[in-house]
Amino acid sequence: MSQAPVSTNAPEASAVLVKERATVVCYREQQVLLVARVSSRWALPGGTIKRSETPLEAAHRELLEETGIVGQSLVYSMQFTGLAKVHHVFFAEVGPEHNAQASNEIEKCKWFRIDNVDALRASIPTKRIVELVYRHEILK
Repeated sequence: MSQAPVSTNAPEASAVLVKERATVVCYREQQVLLVARVSSRWALPGGTIKRSETPLEAAHRELLEETGIVGQSLVYSMQFTGLAKVHHVFFAEVGPEHNAQASNEIEKCKWFRIDNVDALRASIPTKRIVELVYRHEILK
């Protein structure tokens, strides 16, 4: 009995496009800032890096567009690779003088205690990035 032919039409691993994203972890007093679009899960501020910009420029732009926070010192923390996205993660300690306001496509902006993030309706990368940044940037 002959076997069914094996398909060779599967894409090569290198052919799969992975989107690059600038992601910002804003921290203050044991809390992290998360944003949510309409009827969406909580996520870290950030977005796609445009062709003409660096990850740092994209992080500043997205933070301003989504939260209204401007002029914040952003420190590159790590690269986090998810299933479909590579996150260039930046860390920022945000003082109480910076008021986050939802804007653009963002419906809500809210500060959450870091130890409550895992219980939120948030993506796996959001939860994992918050955990890693907390361990490597905040606790050090």
